[in-house]
Amino acid sequence: MSRPLRKLGFLTIGLFDEVDPGRGHATTLELIELGERLGFDSAWVRHRHLQYGISSPVAVLAAASQRTRRIELGTAVIPLGWENPLRLAEDLATVDVLSGGRLNAGVSVGPPMHYDQVKEALYPASADTEDFGHGRVERLLRFVRGEKASGFGGTEGIETFSERVQPHSPGLAGRIWYGGGSLGSARWAGEHGVNLLTSSVVKAENANGVPDFAAIQLAQIREFRAHHPAGEAARVSQGLVVIPTDSATEEQRARYTAYAAGRLPRTAAPQGPARLLFAPDLVGTSEELAERLRAHAAFREVDEVAFALPFSFGHEDYVQILTDMATRLGPALGWRPGG
Repeated sequence: MSRPLRKLGFLTIGLFDEVDPGRGHATTLELIELGERLGFDSAWVRHRHLQYGISSPVAVLAAASQRTRRIELGTAVIPLGWENPLRLAEDLATVDVLSGGRLNAGVSVGPPMHYDQVKEALYPASADTEDFGHGRVERLLRFVRGEKASGFGGTEGIETFSERVQPHSPGLAGRIWYGGGSLGSARWAGEHGVNLLTSSVVKAENANGVPDFAAIQLAQIREFRAHHPAGEAARVSQGLVVIPTDSATEEQRARYTAYAAGRLPRTAAPQGPARLLFAPDLVGTSEELAERLRAHAAFREVDEVAFALPFSFGHEDYVQILTDMATRLGPALGWRPGG
């Protein structure tokens, strides 16, 4: 049996046109506002560097915090290879304070994409010695939790200094999420007491024959909870691409179906040296989608989702999809606004 869906969220990349970036950022904020009106529990933004998607999710969510009052705001995910954990801790705490404690900070580790091409701009003096492992998350966690960041605190002249990151937002540490797609990353997240973000991509580890995405993701969720202090109560959010078509026009339904079909071949087998396995995009009526999700072994283990919006659709498409999610698909999965 599936767990009743308790929290319904969505995830957007926030695409924009290079010649008019302001409009793209504005429509992202409009989607977050729409999500709040529709009763969504959370809105999440992706993170893209040197691309035409949101490069500064913390800044975007700071703006969103002033245009919303209830909906939780999340990053999925901030790649820490681009960040200084101390400075990021300050930014995250600031947005959490501005939002009244609504920030969900999702992070990941690993070297930046295309590192050889960007390392001289990013780390000109330390490119070959930077550590892109879990230690970067551990530093962030220490600073967010209020541990010492400096050996000096007190008054110097007319200025007062703190030994820990300011502002300090006590509840933020419980809303740090780790984006994981392997057994090792799931285990690490559990051992360190953070929440787990799963997506439509996993590593096909120890899979013989044709890998089963749902079974692999299920194993990762169980590995996470087996090592987390909260056990079965540990929070996991799933982020599949889900496209309801209930109120879509005939043209939209045809385009959505073609989009999913064009991406389906990559789901047949693991991709690349990392053996990344992609989940099929789910397209259909809310009734059809609810049936498929209830048959998904990993979905049955979670009670929170942040369904991912496709990258390249138009604003009117996102409005239709979000409206159907909140008014039809969510209720079909047992969700109720404010639940």
